Amino acid sequence: MIREPIVAGQFYPGARAALQAAVSGYLAKAGPKSAGRTLLAMVPHAGYVYSGGVAGLTLGAANLASRVILLGPNHTGQGQPLALWSEGAWRTPAGDVPVDAELAAALAAAEPRLRPDVSAHLGEHSLEALLPFLIASVPGLRVTPVAVAEPRLEVLSGVAANMAVAIAAVNEPVSIVVSSDMSHYLSETRARELDALALERVAALDPQGLYRVVKSRGISMCGVLPMTLGLYLAKLLGATGCEIAAYDTSATASGDRGRVVGYAGALAG
Repeated sequence: MIREPIVAGQFYPGARAALQAAVSGYLAKAGPKSAGRTLLAMVPHAGYVYSGGVAGLTLGAANLASRVILLGPNHTGQGQPLALWSEGAWRTPAGDVPVDAELAAALAAAEPRLRPDVSAHLGEHSLEALLPFLIASVPGLRVTPVAVAEPRLEVLSGVAANMAVAIAAVNEPVSIVVSSDMSHYLSETRARELDALALERVAALDPQGLYRVVKSRGISMCGVLPMTLGLYLAKLLGATGCEIAAYDTSATASGDRGRVVGYAGALAG
């Protein structure tokens, strides 16, 4: 099954040449690529005029495996709590991205709570927005998309443990890319203050701490659930350090500092 794009021409250019030029420009601003393998990257998913700079700085410096598990939030409320797109391809104006059916099957076999389910993905933009960046920066890209709406910390921890077993059995490098924006519709001062609390836990590779500070402080980080799962999984795969690669707010593009969205990029390995 082909997953057609839903925000092409809105969040990012809908024409191939214009999209490739925009993505190349953002990626070109990144520093040197990480020397070691990037096990986990967190990247924002807003319109490129707002978050493209952070996405480019982050993924331009990442050293991702060609097999990428995509973890994103479920903004629509459709489908299963842990919804796996298990076969076919995802279409973008920059080209089609094949779904890693072998890895998807291995994950579903190891963790029954990962349910093959396209309905959670058809109207969801958070993973689609990252694909043009990944196409441009990851040779031989294959993706395993998962929409994460499971709210229970203990379930996310258990799912990560079973996923790690399946990934180890594949015996090839696998990276995780998490899609998340940070605080929504606060003053820039307040957004930066709250986002710093969450990003401190991300940098510490602390999934429980991230989950708890976001919940206790009311931080409107839309991808806290996939990032919690991603941090658990990255640690099980051997991640020992994490850096915040970039941070910005929508005020840089809009000029409105009274009501912003925060965007962060993180890399762990």
